[in-house]
Amino acid sequence: MDTDDTGNRLRFQLELEFVQCLANPNYLNFLAQRGYFKDKAFVNYLKYLLYWKEPEYAKYLKYPQCLHMLELLQYEHFRKELVNAQCAKFIDEQQILHWQHYSRKRMRLQQALAEQQQQNTSVK
Repeated sequence: MDTDDTGNRLRFQLELEFVQCLANPNYLNFLAQRGYFKDKAFVNYLKYLLYWKEPEYAKYLKYPQCLHMLELLQYEHFRKELVNAQCAKFIDEQQILHWQHYSRKRMRLQQALAEQQQQNTSVK
């Protein structure tokens, strides 16, 4: 039983690491250029990995955009487009823009909250 637990833990860690690698468009381009997305067994593995979308697994992810990529990888057209380095570059740029927008928006929300708390304490 102990070796079974160790095996399950190792499988969990490997699948967690692999799923998170899917957030990297350059890695997806690498896989596409080497023909992994043409391998039916690999495509089936990507389908199997959709269980990471469940909350009890998704909570372990540091890079949640990997779930979006995993979802897109279910489509043959998307897998075929990833062979093109320009496609990977475009996705990478879009992720950076999203992150920058999110960071600025979060900073503004935190500043507004801090100002509101400061006003509340000065009123008392």
